[in-house]
Amino acid sequence: MKNKRLIIILTSSAFLLLIPLIAMQFTDEVNWSAFDFLLMGILLTGTGLVCELILRNVTKTGFRIALTAAALGSFLLIWMELAVGIFGTPFAGN
Repeated sequence: MKNKRLIIILTSSAFLLLIPLIAMQFTDEVNWSAFDFLLMGILLTGTGLVCELILRNVTKTGFRIALTAAALGSFLLIWMELAVGIFGTPFAGN
């Protein structure tokens, strides 16, 4: 089961990266570079692996939920910052 979840994480990351790749074929509104795909792949896979690490090592349900929510929240904040620059850091995409 543990290896099955790892395969699910990796294939989910790949399929999610296919969305902007396909969108780039049909519209000029989506314009990702190879670096964008690499960074998002690292971010998606890393978040999935952190969640897997939490599920494997934390036994109490409350802590699992809190840590997983924190990991997903961190993912969303980093994604929003890279996309539109909600905090105004130099890493902002805008």
